[in-house]
Formats: sequence, structure tokens, C-alpha cells
Amino acid sequence: MKIELNRIKVRDVVNGYKDSQEEGVVAYDGKLDIRPKYQREFVYTGKQRDSVIETVRNGFPLNVMYWVVKDDGGYEVLDGQQRTISIAQYVNGDFSIDGTYFHSLTNDEREQILDYDLMVYLCEGTDRERLDWFRIINIAGEKLTDQELRNAVYTGTWLSDAKLKFSKSNCVAYLLSTDGGSLLTGSPIRQEYLETVLSWINNGDIEEYMSRHQHDQNANELWDYIQGVVEWVRKNFSYRREMNGVAWGDLYNRHKDDHLDPDEIETKTKQLMQDEDVTKKSGIYPYILTGQEKWLSIRIFNDREKREAYERQNGICPVCGQHFDISEMEADHITPWSEGGKTVSENCQMLCKDDNRRKSNI
Repeated sequence: MKIELNRIKVRDVVNGYKDSQEEGVVAYDGKLDIRPKYQREFVYTGKQRDSVIETVRNGFPLNVMYWVVKDDGGYEVLDGQQRTISIAQYVNGDFSIDGTYFHSLTNDEREQILDYDLMVYLCEGTDRERLDWFRIINIAGEKLTDQELRNAVYTGTWLSDAKLKFSKSNCVAYLLSTDGGSLLTGSPIRQEYLETVLSWINNGDIEEYMSRHQHDQNANELWDYIQGVVEWVRKNFSYRREMNGVAWGDLYNRHKDDHLDPDEIETKTKQLMQDEDVTKKSGIYPYILTGQEKWLSIRIFNDREKREAYERQNGICPVCGQHFDISEMEADHITPWSEGGKTVSENCQMLCKDDNRRKSNI
């Protein structure tokens, strides 16, 4: 890969700056693609953005940026998108710092910013070399998420459409999932919505799905899938905030063809929500569908309750009749939780480890 360091003034970089849904984010008299398809959305906080402008205003050195030289003679930002957009937005008058906009500065102050030299490496090489550089140089910056790295590899028409549906603020996936309650968690612009739905639709193998669909014209299959998931959830479950973050896609894949009774599900959900022994309320939903208590994180007996039961039994395991030290025994519900037994001292017994584990496997 050929790399050459250049000094490029802010006035030249921000010339022709545009940020539009149709044309993307461009600058440098239309020759610089600031947000290529594999790049993330603008994620800087106000504090980070302001820090970039203060660095420029004070004439301090800003971290070096990397542009890729394209075959048509234009450029795309390999590293430095967040800093470039911060500068361009400020000069464009999109935000102020402490109430002061760019146009409110004195002429000398404006000229000082516009004459600031950005240190830019111009890079030429193959697509694979560019992406390898992208991974390496971003380690020191705003760390990429796993999905952002995947996006860097599997660019194409499918990804562009998928990002419109799943990766924009107020994207259609966000609006769908929050209509009456949120089912997806995380930030769409950090690709967390896209990552979640990709994991659901292909049983966790995100890379395989993206590779297979990379050159599809659109992401309609993925969109139809999440619509199906949300419709199934709303049909069978009454919304509660505990539903937020449940792996609904995994449950949908396994149980979408089951005959479910929404009234019966609601009755069970209410009972379990009121059960103080259920410490993981979000686990109620997979528990209702699978019957597996592991989802509920049933409250365990505390040390006091274990000691009381041990002394009450004189250290004797009621199953095998042998004496054990308390460290060799485990607490067990006399009446199982599934049969209405509570996690209280009166329902605690100490079994030797072998008998307790045999009982658990029955």
C-alpha cells in the first residue's frame, strides 16, 4: 500500500460540505466521501465534538487522518470521519460552543480555523488492504463494534438497504419495535439493532448470512423477518418493560408454530411477576415457552437458612442417612418451587452433594 502525508487546510476540506440522505456526506469540493458504506454513523457526543473544535481553535495538533485514493481520483475517509464531520458542522453553523457559532467569531478567529492544517495520509491499495488498515488504525480511536467491523467487510447493495432499515436514528426497525414498547435494545447507529436481528434470523451465524446476501438488491427478507417476530410477540404477550432485551427472535424461531393461548400466558405471567422467588423477571417469557426453570434464576437459600436446616438435621442427609460436614452438602427445596414451594427456612433441607445432584437430574 502506498501512503503519503499531506497538509490540507480546513477551508479546502469543508468546501462543498453536504450531508443528505440521497448523496451521503461529502466535502472537499465534492471529491471526498466522508462516510463510505462501511463507516459508522456520526457517534461523537457533544463533548467530543466540542473538543475537536477547541483543539483547532487553539492551534493544537489534531490526530492524523487517513483518506483512501479512489480509482476515479476522488477520496474516501478511512479514518477521521468523526473529526471531519465535527469541523464541517461547526463551520456550517450546525452547532455552537458555549453559545458561540462560527459566524459569530471575529474575522481573524474564523480565518485561523479555516487556515488550520489537517494532517492527512493519502493511501492507495486494494480493497482488502484498505479494510485491514481500517481495522488497525481504528483500534486507537472510537472503538468499532463487532458489527461495524462486519459492515466493513460485507459492503454492497444489501448492506446499504439494511442500514437504512436498521441503523439510522428513528429507523423503521426502531419505530416498529417501540410502537407500544421496545423489544430491541442498544443503539441503532452503533449497528446493535442490525446485529441482533442478523443473529436471530441465522441462529447466531451473522457472517454467513451477510456473505450469502451481500449482493442482494435489498434487505427485505431481514425486514419481513423482524416484522414477523414483532407481530408474533404482540399477538401472544401483553407488553411489560421486562420484555425489553429478551431474545425474541430465538423464541420465535422455536415456537412460532406452537399453539399458544394469550390469556393463559398472561395469567402465568402475572403469577410469576408477583413471585418473589423469581429474581429474573425477563426470564419469565422463555420459561413459559420452554418450562425450564434456569431462565428464572430462582432465589437460592442464604447462608443463615442453610445453617438452620443443617443444625435441624444434625448434619444428616435425609436421603442416604449419612453424616456430612456442611461444606459437603447443598440446599434443596423440600417442596419443589414448581409445586408451590417457597425459598424459606421451613422449606429448606440439606442434602449431600451426590443425592442433591441425582435429585436434580430426575
